[in-house]
Amino acid sequence: MDTRYVQSFVAVLECGSIAEAARRLDLTATAVAARVRSLEEDIGAPLIQRSGRFVKPTAEGLKILDSAHAVLRAVRDMQAIAQDGQTQIGELRLGVFVSAMASVLPSVLQRVYGAYPDVRIFVEPGSSVELCRKVGSGELDVAIVVEPQFAIAKTCDWLPLTEEPLVVVAHASMAGRDAHELLENEPFIRYDRSVLGGQLADRYLRDHHLHPRQRLEIDGLLAIATLVDKGIGVSLLPDWPSMWTSGLAIARIALPDRAPVRRIGLIIARQTPRYPLAKTFSRKAAELFGAAAGDPSGD
Repeated sequence: MDTRYVQSFVAVLECGSIAEAARRLDLTATAVAARVRSLEEDIGAPLIQRSGRFVKPTAEGLKILDSAHAVLRAVRDMQAIAQDGQTQIGELRLGVFVSAMASVLPSVLQRVYGAYPDVRIFVEPGSSVELCRKVGSGELDVAIVVEPQFAIAKTCDWLPLTEEPLVVVAHASMAGRDAHELLENEPFIRYDRSVLGGQLADRYLRDHHLHPRQRLEIDGLLAIATLVDKGIGVSLLPDWPSMWTSGLAIARIALPDRAPVRRIGLIIARQTPRYPLAKTFSRKAAELFGAAAGDPSGD
């Protein structure tokens, strides 16, 4: 069995479509489909089923998915062990929550590659909750995430990097107005409550008995900032640095009380052959943000 077939099968299910998996793997959609068919022939059962442009696992595909992940982890671990101490350091598998792709990741990578130009990194975007799960299961070595509101796996370390307090984001013409007055009187764009930043904002509004005139609820900080720029409403968001370098006509208005904060940090898998590489990455990230500890294990 060719492990590339397994890789394509897993990528198709993670991406939800053959076309998106092909983009991730830098292959044609025809090649990815052929690999999956070859794996199905080797297994002797259909593994995916199509529904329009999207795919989902069959019952047989779902049964072997965990084993497929295990095969890919074993291959990566063998590669890392074989390369240990050689010129190539190995490939770090890094998860990044979506808004950090533009704000946190570029500066961290600049510092890492400045010190270790030969390091190879695979970056997987996703939600913080899903990335924490993947680090805990060993599918990723380290991830930049919003601090989880649940206990992390005992096989992982947590390293805080930075904090983003909640602020009111309003059109530039509203600069100087009171934050609570804006939230009460202007149309409100609510940050999706399925993500932590949206949950923090919702809790703040309830705790301060504020009842905004909600116009819509949506995920995506830059999307919300763009809507504010168009005069569609105001919002209550984490103070995300990329909003203020986007050229949008928006203003930051501080809350009158102590603002809740969205904490961003690293979750790091200890039980992986790439743990030394993950620790090196974490040290460079900590240096960038002035975090107190670059070695989360205390070694």
